[in-house]
Amino acid sequence: MWLVDSHCHLDMLKLAKTSSGEAAGIEGVLNAARQRGVKHFLCINVNPWHIQQLRELTAPFDDVSLTLGLHPLHQPDQPVTTEQLIEWGQAEDILALGETGLDYHYAGQERDVQLDYFQRHLDAALELNKPVIVHTREASEDTLALLKPFTEKGGQGIIHCFTEDLAFARQAVGMGLYISFSGIVTFHSADALREVAKVMPLDRLLIETDAPYLAPVPHRGKQNEPGYVRDVAEFLANLRGLEVEFLAQQTTENFFRLFPKLLAKVAKQEASLA
Repeated sequence: MWLVDSHCHLDMLKLAKTSSGEAAGIEGVLNAARQRGVKHFLCINVNPWHIQQLRELTAPFDDVSLTLGLHPLHQPDQPVTTEQLIEWGQAEDILALGETGLDYHYAGQERDVQLDYFQRHLDAALELNKPVIVHTREASEDTLALLKPFTEKGGQGIIHCFTEDLAFARQAVGMGLYISFSGIVTFHSADALREVAKVMPLDRLLIETDAPYLAPVPHRGKQNEPGYVRDVAEFLANLRGLEVEFLAQQTTENFFRLFPKLLAKVAKQEASLA
Protein backbone atom coordinates (compact mmCIF):
# COMPACT_ATOMS: atom_id res chain seq x y z
CA MET A 1 0.00 0.00 0.00
CA TRP A 2 1.23 3.46 -0.93
CA LEU A 3 -0.33 6.44 0.82
CA VAL A 4 0.45 10.16 0.71
CA ASP A 5 -0.28 12.61 3.51
CA SER A 6 -1.04 15.61 1.34
CA HIS A 7 -1.11 18.10 4.23
CA CYS A 8 0.78 18.00 7.52
CA HIS A 9 2.66 20.45 9.75
CA LEU A 10 5.72 18.55 10.92
CA ASP A 11 7.19 21.61 12.61
CA MET A 12 4.14 21.88 14.89
CA LEU A 13 4.30 18.36 16.30
CA LYS A 14 4.91 17.98 20.01
CA LEU A 15 7.60 15.35 19.88
CA ALA A 16 8.31 12.59 22.35
CA LYS A 17 11.30 12.94 24.64
CA THR A 18 14.36 10.73 24.85
CA SER A 19 15.51 9.29 28.18
CA SER A 20 17.75 12.34 28.57
CA GLY A 21 14.77 14.67 28.19
CA GLU A 22 15.70 15.94 24.73
CA ALA A 23 13.30 16.04 21.80
CA ALA A 24 13.47 12.78 19.84
CA GLY A 25 13.00 14.50 16.48
CA ILE A 26 10.48 13.81 13.75
CA GLU A 27 12.16 10.69 12.41
CA GLY A 28 10.24 8.43 14.78
CA VAL A 29 6.93 9.96 13.72
CA LEU A 30 7.79 9.53 10.05
CA ASN A 31 8.99 5.96 10.57
CA ALA A 32 5.70 5.08 12.28
CA ALA A 33 3.85 6.49 9.28
CA ARG A 34 6.06 4.66 6.81
CA GLN A 35 5.25 1.40 8.57
CA ARG A 36 1.58 2.10 7.86
CA GLY A 37 2.24 2.56 4.14
CA VAL A 38 2.73 6.34 3.99
CA LYS A 39 5.39 6.95 1.37
CA HIS A 40 5.31 10.73 1.00
CA PHE A 41 4.54 13.76 3.16
CA LEU A 42 3.68 17.28 2.01
CA CYS A 43 4.80 19.56 4.84
CA ILE A 44 2.88 22.82 4.79
CA ASN A 45 4.41 26.21 5.49
CA VAL A 46 2.16 28.85 7.13
CA ASN A 47 4.67 31.73 7.35
CA PRO A 48 7.19 32.29 4.54
CA TRP A 49 9.55 34.11 6.90
CA HIS A 50 10.06 30.73 8.61
CA ILE A 51 10.67 28.64 5.49
CA GLN A 52 14.39 28.19 6.15
CA GLN A 53 13.75 26.66 9.58
CA LEU A 54 11.23 24.29 8.02
CA ARG A 55 13.69 23.44 5.26
CA GLU A 56 16.40 22.60 7.78
CA LEU A 57 14.00 20.47 9.84
CA THR A 58 12.93 18.33 6.89
CA ALA A 59 16.17 18.28 4.85
CA PRO A 60 17.25 14.80 6.04
CA PHE A 61 14.09 13.19 4.64
CA ASP A 62 13.78 12.57 0.90
CA ASP A 63 10.11 11.64 1.28
CA VAL A 64 9.12 15.05 2.68
CA SER A 65 8.28 17.95 0.36
CA LEU A 66 7.53 21.57 1.21
CA THR A 67 5.15 24.37 0.34
CA LEU A 68 5.54 28.11 0.88
CA GLY A 69 2.72 30.31 2.05
CA LEU A 70 1.05 32.55 4.57
CA HIS A 71 -1.95 31.16 6.45
CA PRO A 72 -4.88 33.63 6.48
CA LEU A 73 -4.78 33.70 10.29
CA HIS A 74 -0.99 34.21 10.46
CA GLN A 75 -0.63 37.73 9.14
CA PRO A 76 2.88 38.91 10.08
CA ASP A 77 3.88 42.43 11.04
CA GLN A 78 6.33 42.36 8.14
CA PRO A 79 4.35 42.18 4.87
CA VAL A 80 5.00 39.56 2.20
CA THR A 81 4.84 40.82 -1.37
CA THR A 82 3.88 38.93 -4.49
CA GLU A 83 7.45 39.41 -5.72
CA GLN A 84 8.83 37.79 -2.57
CA LEU A 85 6.47 34.84 -2.92
CA ILE A 86 7.66 34.38 -6.49
CA GLU A 87 11.33 34.69 -5.52
CA TRP A 88 11.12 32.26 -2.61
CA GLY A 89 8.59 29.98 -4.27
CA GLN A 90 10.74 29.26 -7.32
CA ALA A 91 13.05 27.07 -5.23
CA GLU A 92 13.06 23.50 -6.49
CA ASP A 93 12.03 22.07 -3.13
CA ILE A 94 8.84 24.18 -2.99
CA LEU A 95 6.01 22.19 -4.57
CA ALA A 96 3.14 24.64 -4.08
CA LEU A 97 2.09 28.04 -2.78
CA GLY A 98 0.17 28.00 0.47
CA GLU A 99 -1.33 27.34 2.86
CA THR A 100 -3.28 30.37 1.77
CA GLY A 101 -6.93 31.29 1.58
CA LEU A 102 -9.67 32.87 3.65
CA ASP A 103 -10.91 32.29 7.20
CA TYR A 104 -13.81 34.44 8.42
CA HIS A 105 -14.50 32.38 11.55
CA TYR A 106 -12.74 34.64 14.04
CA ALA A 107 -13.69 38.21 14.82
CA GLY A 108 -11.02 40.86 14.42
CA GLN A 109 -9.43 39.35 11.33
CA GLU A 110 -9.30 41.92 8.53
CA ARG A 111 -11.10 40.42 5.55
CA ASP A 112 -9.64 42.88 3.06
CA VAL A 113 -6.12 41.91 4.20
CA GLN A 114 -6.93 38.22 3.80
CA LEU A 115 -8.35 38.81 0.33
CA ASP A 116 -5.26 40.76 -0.67
CA TYR A 117 -2.84 38.09 0.53
CA PHE A 118 -4.86 35.29 -1.05
CA GLN A 119 -4.70 37.10 -4.39
CA ARG A 120 -0.94 37.57 -4.01
CA HIS A 121 -0.53 33.81 -3.59
CA LEU A 122 -2.72 33.10 -6.60
CA ASP A 123 -0.75 35.54 -8.75
CA ALA A 124 2.55 34.02 -7.60
CA ALA A 125 1.29 30.49 -8.26
CA LEU A 126 0.35 31.41 -11.83
CA GLU A 127 3.74 33.02 -12.40
CA LEU A 128 5.55 29.95 -11.05
CA ASN A 129 3.17 27.40 -12.59
CA LYS A 130 2.73 25.75 -9.21
CA PRO A 131 -0.50 24.70 -7.45
CA VAL A 132 -2.01 26.42 -4.42
CA ILE A 133 -3.03 24.84 -1.12
CA VAL A 134 -6.29 26.52 -0.14
CA HIS A 135 -7.74 26.99 3.34
CA THR A 136 -11.35 28.19 3.44
CA ARG A 137 -13.62 28.58 6.45
CA GLU A 138 -16.93 30.44 6.45
CA ALA A 139 -15.74 32.23 3.31
CA SER A 140 -17.03 30.02 0.51
CA GLU A 141 -18.40 32.75 -1.75
CA ASP A 142 -15.24 34.86 -1.70
CA THR A 143 -12.99 31.80 -2.01
CA LEU A 144 -14.74 30.60 -5.15
CA ALA A 145 -14.83 34.11 -6.59
CA LEU A 146 -11.04 34.40 -6.40
CA LEU A 147 -10.39 30.85 -7.56
CA LYS A 148 -12.54 31.12 -10.68
CA PRO A 149 -10.26 33.50 -12.65
CA PHE A 150 -7.21 31.70 -11.25
CA THR A 151 -8.32 28.34 -12.64
CA GLU A 152 -9.49 29.91 -15.91
CA LYS A 153 -5.87 30.99 -16.40
CA GLY A 154 -4.67 27.42 -15.87
CA GLY A 155 -4.13 27.49 -12.10
CA GLN A 156 -4.41 24.26 -10.13
CA GLY A 157 -4.71 23.47 -6.47
CA ILE A 158 -6.17 21.66 -3.50
CA ILE A 159 -9.05 22.61 -1.23
CA HIS A 160 -7.49 21.18 1.89
CA CYS A 161 -9.27 19.81 4.97
CA PHE A 162 -12.55 20.03 3.12
CA THR A 163 -15.59 20.99 5.23
CA GLU A 164 -17.79 22.82 2.71
CA ASP A 165 -21.08 21.65 1.21
CA LEU A 166 -21.78 19.68 -1.95
CA ALA A 167 -22.47 22.78 -4.05
CA PHE A 168 -19.04 24.18 -3.20
CA ALA A 169 -17.37 20.85 -3.91
CA ARG A 170 -19.01 20.58 -7.31
CA GLN A 171 -17.92 24.10 -8.25
CA ALA A 172 -14.37 23.44 -7.09
CA VAL A 173 -14.15 20.15 -8.99
CA GLY A 174 -15.65 21.88 -12.01
CA MET A 175 -12.72 24.30 -11.87
CA GLY A 176 -10.31 21.35 -11.93
CA LEU A 177 -9.35 21.57 -8.25
CA TYR A 178 -8.72 18.63 -5.94
CA ILE A 179 -10.69 17.98 -2.74
CA SER A 180 -8.75 16.71 0.27
CA PHE A 181 -10.48 15.04 3.22
CA SER A 182 -8.98 14.96 6.70
CA GLY A 183 -9.91 13.17 9.90
CA ILE A 184 -12.95 15.44 10.20
CA VAL A 185 -14.81 13.09 7.86
CA THR A 186 -14.64 10.42 10.62
CA PHE A 187 -16.15 12.65 13.32
CA HIS A 188 -19.56 11.63 14.64
CA SER A 189 -20.90 15.12 13.89
CA ALA A 190 -19.81 15.08 10.24
CA ASP A 191 -22.82 13.44 8.58
CA ALA A 192 -23.17 16.22 5.99
CA LEU A 193 -19.50 16.01 5.09
CA ARG A 194 -19.72 12.26 4.64
CA GLU A 195 -22.52 12.75 2.12
CA VAL A 196 -20.15 14.95 0.11
CA ALA A 197 -17.32 12.42 0.41
CA LYS A 198 -19.55 9.66 -0.95
CA VAL A 199 -20.03 11.36 -4.30
CA MET A 200 -16.73 13.12 -4.99
CA PRO A 201 -15.14 12.02 -8.27
CA LEU A 202 -12.38 9.58 -7.41
CA ASP A 203 -9.92 11.29 -9.74
CA ARG A 204 -10.22 14.53 -7.70
CA LEU A 205 -9.91 12.98 -4.24
CA LEU A 206 -6.98 13.43 -1.85
CA ILE A 207 -6.43 12.54 1.81
CA GLU A 208 -4.52 14.28 4.58
CA THR A 209 -4.05 14.51 8.32
CA ASP A 210 -3.46 18.24 8.91
CA ALA A 211 -1.25 16.91 11.74
CA PRO A 212 -0.94 17.77 14.56
CA TYR A 213 -4.61 18.81 14.40
CA LEU A 214 -7.89 16.94 13.87
CA ALA A 215 -6.92 13.37 14.73
CA PRO A 216 -9.40 10.93 13.16
CA VAL A 217 -11.47 8.33 14.95
CA PRO A 218 -10.20 6.17 16.71
CA HIS A 219 -7.46 8.60 17.79
CA ARG A 220 -9.65 11.50 18.96
CA GLY A 221 -8.11 13.39 21.84
CA LYS A 222 -4.57 12.54 20.75
CA GLN A 223 -2.08 14.55 18.74
CA ASN A 224 -2.63 13.81 15.09
CA GLU A 225 0.26 12.19 13.21
CA PRO A 226 0.95 11.57 9.51
CA GLY A 227 0.52 7.82 10.03
CA TYR A 228 -3.14 8.40 10.82
CA VAL A 229 -3.79 9.23 7.18
CA ARG A 230 -4.27 5.49 6.80
CA ASP A 231 -7.27 5.72 9.14
CA VAL A 232 -8.74 8.40 6.88
CA ALA A 233 -8.14 6.19 3.85
CA GLU A 234 -9.73 3.17 5.50
CA PHE A 235 -12.75 5.18 6.58
CA LEU A 236 -13.33 6.69 3.13
CA ALA A 237 -12.86 3.32 1.45
CA ASN A 238 -15.47 1.75 3.72
CA LEU A 239 -17.79 4.73 3.21
CA ARG A 240 -17.61 4.31 -0.56
CA GLY A 241 -17.59 0.51 -0.63
CA LEU A 242 -14.05 0.29 -1.98
CA GLU A 243 -10.98 -1.74 -1.08
CA VAL A 244 -8.60 0.44 0.90
CA GLU A 245 -5.73 -0.55 -1.39
CA PHE A 246 -7.68 0.83 -4.36
CA LEU A 247 -8.46 4.12 -2.61
CA ALA A 248 -4.83 4.44 -1.51
CA GLN A 249 -3.63 3.90 -5.07
CA GLN A 250 -6.17 6.34 -6.51
CA THR A 251 -5.43 9.17 -4.07
CA THR A 252 -1.69 8.66 -4.52
CA GLU A 253 -2.02 8.77 -8.31
CA ASN A 254 -4.07 11.97 -7.96
CA PHE A 255 -1.37 13.56 -5.81
CA PHE A 256 1.39 12.78 -8.30
CA ARG A 257 -0.77 13.91 -11.20
CA LEU A 258 -0.86 17.31 -9.53
CA PHE A 259 2.91 17.16 -8.90
CA PRO A 260 4.35 15.29 -11.90
CA LYS A 261 7.93 16.48 -11.35
CA LEU A 262 7.84 14.95 -7.89
CA LEU A 263 6.73 11.63 -9.35
CA ALA A 264 9.87 11.45 -11.48
CA LYS A 265 12.01 12.18 -8.41
CA VAL A 266 10.26 9.54 -6.30
CA ALA A 267 10.53 6.93 -9.08
CA LYS A 268 14.26 7.57 -9.27
CA GLN A 269 14.62 7.16 -5.50
CA GLU A 270 12.61 3.92 -5.54
CA ALA A 271 14.77 2.57 -8.37
CA SER A 272 17.96 3.33 -6.44
CA LEU A 273 16.64 1.31 -3.48
CA ALA A 274 15.55 -1.66 -5.58
